[in-house]
Amino acid sequence: MTSFPEPTDPAGGRAEVFLTYLDYFRESVVAKVSALAEPELWRSRLPSGWTPLELLTHLRHVELRWIEWGFQGRGVAEPWGDRRGDRWYVAPEETRSDLVAALRAQGAHTTAVVTAHDLAEIGAPGPRWEGAAPASLERVLFHLVQEYARHLGHLDVVAELAGGPTGE
Repeated sequence: MTSFPEPTDPAGGRAEVFLTYLDYFRESVVAKVSALAEPELWRSRLPSGWTPLELLTHLRHVELRWIEWGFQGRGVAEPWGDRRGDRWYVAPEETRSDLVAALRAQGAHTTAVVTAHDLAEIGAPGPRWEGAAPASLERVLFHLVQEYARHLGHLDVVAELAGGPTGE
């Protein structure tokens, strides 16, 4: 696993800082989910009812919604494909390795988009913005970093309750 990006680490610019943090949080989620026993992947340990695999697919869809559907303005067949009704959802035939691969592929796409655009660039108009003016790439990335950090904290608690790895 990559080490936590310290504020004193050299960086080529703000885009690199965002990508370094996103990579760190994404790989930390993967490491925690990968360390859990198979039954724990499908088990909820919190009253809200989500499972580690559901969190994994949720984070993949968060990147999809904000980068592809939002910033790029692409048509996405199922932007809310991580949900069934008011809950996160993973189909029974989906595997940890498939979901990890999808998350990493989404991360690679995010990296490609960020390296090809200026952080001040405004996203394409589209349904992701729900009628509001599109946000800049920098604002989208800031949102993604907080989303990953928050959910990694949730996963820390679940992994600890499941006897898995704790901490960073």
